[in-house]
This record gives sequence, structure tokens and C-alpha cells, in this order.
Amino acid sequence: MHIVIVDSSRVVLRIVAGMLEPRGHVVTQFTDSVEALAYVTDTPKVRALITSLEVRPLSGLELCWSARLLAESSRPLSIIAMSSARNARNLAEALDSGADDFIDKPPGAEELQARLRAAERLTTLQGDLIRLAETDPLTALLNRRAFLQRTRDAAQKAGPFGNLCAILLDIDHFKRINDEYGHDVGDAAIKAVAGLIEPEGIAGRLGGEEFAVIVAGHPLAAAEAIASRLRLKASDLRIRSPKGPVRLTCSFGVSEWSDGETVEGLLKRADIALYEAKATGRNRVVSAMADLILARAG
Repeated sequence: MHIVIVDSSRVVLRIVAGMLEPRGHVVTQFTDSVEALAYVTDTPKVRALITSLEVRPLSGLELCWSARLLAESSRPLSIIAMSSARNARNLAEALDSGADDFIDKPPGAEELQARLRAAERLTTLQGDLIRLAETDPLTALLNRRAFLQRTRDAAQKAGPFGNLCAILLDIDHFKRINDEYGHDVGDAAIKAVAGLIEPEGIAGRLGGEEFAVIVAGHPLAAAEAIASRLRLKASDLRIRSPKGPVRLTCSFGVSEWSDGETVEGLLKRADIALYEAKATGRNRVVSAMADLILARAG
């Protein structure tokens, strides 16, 4: 498990790390609580934070509170407070500030290992619950809610002038596949298309046979190239059925982030381009252009 330890004393840090590293844990040490919080924020693999209450510039209680906010934003994280002054008040304040557990400083080796085993069970359960809440059960892609949240996070990270593109796609004549070959084959088709788009960026199933991909750090031309490649891969798919292999195609709409735009606007323009691809023959890639948007919105 990746563990971050925060204490103002390097001696305490060495003692605690010396108990953990021989057990196979990855340990990162900080004397500065602000630096520790930044590291935990930017390192999703961190699963446990052990912090003394006597740290600066953020107090241990403030660090517990800030880390708890991270954990509440769909991230497994166990927070353990430690103090050389173990009393009812410190314990209550630490737990009220978001800590999951409280230990003496410096902790005993046996107690520390037991607390971390409990923390590992907790974060494993948290991770399982998060996956259930965020994952589409058929395809294992992000569900609609989780996809939109990840997209908002990507847009915020990209900033007003960053490169961010949306690709919306759906399976052409999907109802015909279900009607002719059965829903089991339809489900197999959905899973096959999902397998194509998963490596391309932030990928989600928006519902039914409709999918979306967010491509960060690339301009419109790169997103168009990805969509074109996916279109060809989709047309090469062969879905097994009792009546023989089933072929399918997909239509694509692509849009590019513009200054001042909302995530909803970005996806809406891609959706309008997808509608245009459907209306003009299917099995096509159409990009959202200003004149197209005005025509469809009017």
C-alpha cells in the first residue's frame, strides 16, 4: 500500500517508515503539511495518510479535513491521525475532522500494522463501492454520471485555452440488430464497440448504444483521426450469433472545446454533429462546425 506520513520531526518519520517499508509498503515522508496535501491530491495511488496533529503550516486537523474532501470525491483513502497527547478531546477532534483512526506517536509496530490492515480493508471496500457507482455494468466503461464528472474535471484541468475534444458515437440500426438477432447479440455488439473505444481517452456509455470519448491534449484534427480509426475498426467487427456473424457500423460526431464553453455545450455540439452523420447516410464522421450548429439549432 502507498502511504504518506506527515510529521514535523524527521526522527518520527524515520521510525514510522522503518516499521512500514520492510512490510512492503511504499512510504512517502513530509514535514510540510501543505506539500503533503498537494502530493496526496496529485497521487491517486496513495491509499493511506498518517499525520501528526502537530504539523504546519496546515494543522493536523486541517490536513485531515482537506484529505477527507479528496476521499469524498470518489477516491479510496484512509486517514490516520497520531499524537503524543492521546486524550478524549484530541481523539474526538481528529475523528470529527475526517480521520478514520487515531494512534499514539510514535506508534507501536504491532498496533500500527493492525491499524493499516484495517485501513487496507476499508480502502478495498471503498474502491469496490466506487467502481459499482461509476461503472456501467454491461461494458465496464464509465456510466453517464461518472463520465460527465470526469469530463468536467478534464475541462477544468485543460483551462479556457486547452485542447479538449468530444467524440460521440452510436451503433447504426441497433434496433434492427436486437430485433433480428436478439438482445444477447445486441449486448455483445455493445460490449464489442466499448472494447474499441476504451483505450482512446475518457470513455463512457451514455445509454443504450450511445458512447462518448473525451480526448484531452489534442486538437480537433487528432480527434477526427481517432474517430475515423474507430469507424473502420467498428466496421471490421463480427459479432457471433446463431444465424452467423453480424456486421455493424457506427456514426460519429466530433466537437472541440472553445473558450468560455461549458461541458454541456461541448457535448451538445458533438451530438448535433452525430445527428448530421446519421441524417446523411450513417457510418460517417462529422465534425461540429459553426454553420452546422446554427442550422440544427434554428
